[in-house]
Amino acid sequence: ATGPLVTSLRELASRHGIGVGAGFLESADGSLFNSYALCLPDGSVHIHRKLHAFEHPAISSGNAYTVFDTPWGVRMAILICYDNNLVENVRACALAGATVLLAPHQTGGTHSRSPHGMRPIPLAVWDEGGAPLEAAFQGPDGRGWLMRWLPSRAHDNGLFLVFSNGVGRDDNEVRTGNAMILDPYGRIVIESTSTTDDMVTADLDLSLVPLSTGRRWLAARRPELYGPLTRHLGIERDPREARFAPDPVDL
Repeated sequence: ATGPLVTSLRELASRHGIGVGAGFLESADGSLFNSYALCLPDGSVHIHRKLHAFEHPAISSGNAYTVFDTPWGVRMAILICYDNNLVENVRACALAGATVLLAPHQTGGTHSRSPHGMRPIPLAVWDEGGAPLEAAFQGPDGRGWLMRWLPSRAHDNGLFLVFSNGVGRDDNEVRTGNAMILDPYGRIVIESTSTTDDMVTADLDLSLVPLSTGRRWLAARRPELYGPLTRHLGIERDPREARFAPDPVDL
């Protein structure tokens, strides 16, 4: 946590009295990680290593959840992109006491292997801009895809979810922005519809958490039944293979 990026973030956090985070390629312990650093105004730094890294064979996956207290009396967690797709990860963070989940992404407009998943947004649409691009960002390959699953992560676990995302061309694909904050009921507090760099902010009503549906569901759990969740079935794959393999998954 002493590199130039983290040092700059720590200075910004201290100067402005806020938390400042950014993603970066981390070199540590002889490995590379897709990491996200959150620097807090008290000088603390929390670094999450993506748990399910598939970006490149040289990038390793992390092996720990990142849940921590903050100067504002809020317990937070960080999950990067694909980490959020696996429901167990968000539940684990909620059980560790997180009430705000930071979910930095680089998604939208990807070529999904699933027949009814996302599809790339034509580069010509990005180059043209205007109404067609706005419609694409809000459509089934952008916001529409997010709305299939993202609200459930917040709702089912009774936490606020802060979703950030890249916007614009990323190699041969187009990322769709759609930054948003969701409340513990999966409702959108605020969101961006911009096709360029944008920022959304909101005050979070933490009183929504204790009686939320998701928190009641956490209390209704029966852990003694959940042994099958931790057993290997033989279908488990490396994150990269799971993400890109064209063959079906048969239980």
